[in-house]
Amino acid sequence: MTRSLRFNLPARLLHWNMAALILAMLFIGVAMVTSLADYYVLVALHRPLGILILLLAAIRLANRWRHPPPPLPLDLPAWQRHAAHASHIALYGLMLAMPVIGWAMLSAARYPVALAGPIVLPPILPQSPVLYAWLRGLHTVLAYALFALILAHLGAALIHGLIRRDGVFSSMALRAAGPRTR
Repeated sequence: MTRSLRFNLPARLLHWNMAALILAMLFIGVAMVTSLADYYVLVALHRPLGILILLLAAIRLANRWRHPPPPLPLDLPAWQRHAAHASHIALYGLMLAMPVIGWAMLSAARYPVALAGPIVLPPILPQSPVLYAWLRGLHTVLAYALFALILAHLGAALIHGLIRRDGVFSSMALRAAGPRTR
């Protein structure tokens, strides 16, 4: 069985929708800590979007296991292959960890994680101001790490799309481009 040179359609749809959601979450998070006037509106958006990202990341990971990604170009240096693999592990780890840490942080503070209307998630940790403070710091540090990783991912995508032109960028594009060269 030969593997496709493109990600399957669900992977591509999840990728681009989650990219928009994650960038929105990062900007909402920054706005939450800098704006007192809009804080409650932003938190009301941030909590359910975080849980949505958690669910979509789990679906995306299951899809990736069922439909492995296309192979990288054969002429890609080994260090770049390792960097690509490590960065994808880190991205998936952060997409899963950030919402869980946020949920745990709010649980430790006894703040409800309201999704929509009367739907509220149960706490996953006991109340603890010390744990809340530690998790809040961790959530912030990981958000910066996620932003840096996204910038590196974007940079690599642009190198593949504009400089190498090796088909890696088009393998995740929603529309098919020309044939991928090897």
